[in-house]
Amino acid sequence: MKLSDKRIVIMGASSGIGAATAIAFAREGAQLVLGARGKEGLDDIVRRCREAGGSAEAVVVDAIDAAAVEAFARQARATLGRIDLWFSNVGAGVVGKFADVPIDDHRRVIETNLLSHMNDAHAVLPIFLEQDHGIWVNMISAGGFVASPYAAAYSASKYGLRGFSEALRAELGKRPHIHVCDVYPTFVDTPGFAHGANYTGAKMSYPPGALRPETVADAVLALARHPRPTTAVGAPATLFRLSNFVAPNLIASGMNLYLDRWARKAERVPQTRGALYAPPSAPSGIHSGQRRDPPPNGALVLAIGALAVGAAFGLRLLGRRAG
Repeated sequence: MKLSDKRIVIMGASSGIGAATAIAFAREGAQLVLGARGKEGLDDIVRRCREAGGSAEAVVVDAIDAAAVEAFARQARATLGRIDLWFSNVGAGVVGKFADVPIDDHRRVIETNLLSHMNDAHAVLPIFLEQDHGIWVNMISAGGFVASPYAAAYSASKYGLRGFSEALRAELGKRPHIHVCDVYPTFVDTPGFAHGANYTGAKMSYPPGALRPETVADAVLALARHPRPTTAVGAPATLFRLSNFVAPNLIASGMNLYLDRWARKAERVPQTRGALYAPPSAPSGIHSGQRRDPPPNGALVLAIGALAVGAAFGLRLLGRRAG
């Protein structure tokens, strides 16, 4: 399918995955309308999209404001003529023990990660229903299957997004040309950590082998060609999903032990609210600049993890039979 014929809307397009996806669509010649809070970041990505050969327009919009998102959807449709794919990619995070983080910041994460995506869907679904076609791509995360200690509100939002998508797919079951597609990447090398709030006093960094944003962008382009309900990006994503099914809380408990140690030993930095309440004052780009290749034994670690999942599954079955 030629993506040059596609009309694309991306919310949260000013940096990271959204920006990489916009540029990837632009290289295919697609027409885009890009939304985000930060004008500087949007203008930077619009320029890159046009240099890549696509057509792109920027609209400054706060995805938490439902009325503003509805107006943005109307403007995008008027600009593009129709909307073939809408990518909901707005996201935020707060790192810290739940009781150490102000409740207003937890609320802001829920508004940003969950309610903004619901605002997107509520704005674009009437357009899809009138057109009788459309693809809504919901950026979730592997955190939609495995809870993240030190990020309780983030976990709540991602689990909520997964349930929201499943409900929408059921409601739209009789509309075969309207698709709800979820994307579940593992860690992705974006400016996200720099934008996040941090109440631990410890410097955040990505683990070795974090995905390139372009890898996730390729997955979104694949959905534009062949929509499907669930796409896991990165080998551990499927492993996390299976592990949490056969041994609930196992991975989360292990992560908590690791994060306790990290919070004690990492380089000290001041606490910050990051870009939780206001966009960055300058373009953030696509990458964090921290990416490291995985260690040579990375495949071995995954194999051991798979064996652990299999063992846990076997023990669970034996326990059921013994009971």
